[in-house]
Amino acid sequence: MNKIIGLTGPTGSGKSSAALIAKNFDIKVVDCDKLARKAVKKGSPGLKSLVAAFSPGILKKDGALNRRELAKRAFSSKENTELLNKTLLPHIAKLVRAELDGKTVLLDAPTLFESGLDSVCDVTIAVLANKEDRIRRIINRDKLSYDDAILRINAGKDDEYYKERADFVVYNNKEIQKYINEISEIFHKYTEE
Repeated sequence: MNKIIGLTGPTGSGKSSAALIAKNFDIKVVDCDKLARKAVKKGSPGLKSLVAAFSPGILKKDGALNRRELAKRAFSSKENTELLNKTLLPHIAKLVRAELDGKTVLLDAPTLFESGLDSVCDVTIAVLANKEDRIRRIINRDKLSYDDAILRINAGKDDEYYKERADFVVYNNKEIQKYINEISEIFHKYTEE
């Protein structure tokens, strides 16, 4: 039976390494950020729903989504952010289900809980790492200064947020083999059921 495994965690925690491990278990990795962009393509039902919720003012002259304008409106209040998630989630969830095609899917979603996409998952995994490792990874990955990496980390959720919500919490610190083993165990369990 197809399973949807939700993968999340703060920036720099090393979620991408879990996605690489998933391929060893014939788990299809689905990038939620890409699906979200697909859900709001010009003329799509998702974009029409957003227009109904936030007005035609979120569109460019050519009918495509003006992301900056949507962000301005959607993040102006907690209620509007919830409206954005409530409006877009069904369209993203539909795209996620279309990706199943007989395989177990790893839904790589940095905002899995914030968006409500955890509701379509059979199980959720949060990858966490200590602050020093996260800073180092962000600096190397995004070519940021130390101060900019700290700003990015501080803008995200703390570890407790993920611990309270995820079914599994796996630490990706210095003990790489332990991390690989723990992730592999979870993937094995959900591909064998």
